[in-house]
Amino acid sequence: MSDRALVVVRAGALTTVQDRGRPGHAHLGVPRSGALDGPAAALVNRLVGNSADAAVLETTLDGCALGPRTDVTVAVGGAPCRVAVDDRPVAWGAPVRVPAGAVLNVGPALRGVRAYVAAAGGIAVEPVLGSRSTDLLSGLGPAPLANGTVLHLGRARARYARVDIAPQPAPPAELVLRVTPGPRADWFTPEAVRVFTSRTFRVSSASNRIGLRTEGPVLEREVDGELASEGMVLGAVQVPPAGRPVVFLADHPTTGGYPVIGVVRATDLPAAAQAPPGTPVRFVAVRRR
Repeated sequence: MSDRALVVVRAGALTTVQDRGRPGHAHLGVPRSGALDGPAAALVNRLVGNSADAAVLETTLDGCALGPRTDVTVAVGGAPCRVAVDDRPVAWGAPVRVPAGAVLNVGPALRGVRAYVAAAGGIAVEPVLGSRSTDLLSGLGPAPLANGTVLHLGRARARYARVDIAPQPAPPAELVLRVTPGPRADWFTPEAVRVFTSRTFRVSSASNRIGLRTEGPVLEREVDGELASEGMVLGAVQVPPAGRPVVFLADHPTTGGYPVIGVVRATDLPAAAQAPPGTPVRFVAVRRR
């Protein structure tokens, strides 16, 4: 068996394998999944010469530590954090060579929530429905990492256009989400619709890969009762009985019975993935394109 592998020394609070996800299976009840901050995952892949669809590691808040069995080039991006090899500081947001037997330590997020770790060759777990992503809702894909897990790597490209460093957006101080109203905005009072797009909410600590939960104003219903279960899409803003919006992220359920007051543009969701608890959130109404 090849020694091209990483051994998990410290798994962190939640570290999962992610790629671009498995779209197109909602009719089977399977969410898209995939990296929540897609641009960050794509960039670290580019830094180590991987294709854009190679699998990376997504950490949550407190990073992870990895021990390669062979020399390997890695890159860490997404949430800014301290990166070290055997306690020696190395670059964040740039390719780094890690020798066999050393320990790569990805520290806690200094800002933001999720860091991404790419290794040359990509994480070579078995794909399920065309993706290597961990899906926390359905349980598809590899389990979240645990100490001692061995992650085999694919073959690194012999030649590629090297990128030494690249700019990455800072995690948001305020999260502004453009939202298209509907399809169930008429289930809410006119005042609730006004509040939704004019008041400030905050990111709840109960947020996860399934959805970004908010704290703040309560959105009151015009229509009582519940909907028959209907399809849900990435970015749907569902409002449970407590009246506080939930923005569906990559591991969201494919159906639901609570009304959707609007849908956030997909291009705004990577910033939502990096918004820690307490971050102010504003929803800005835009027209359908």
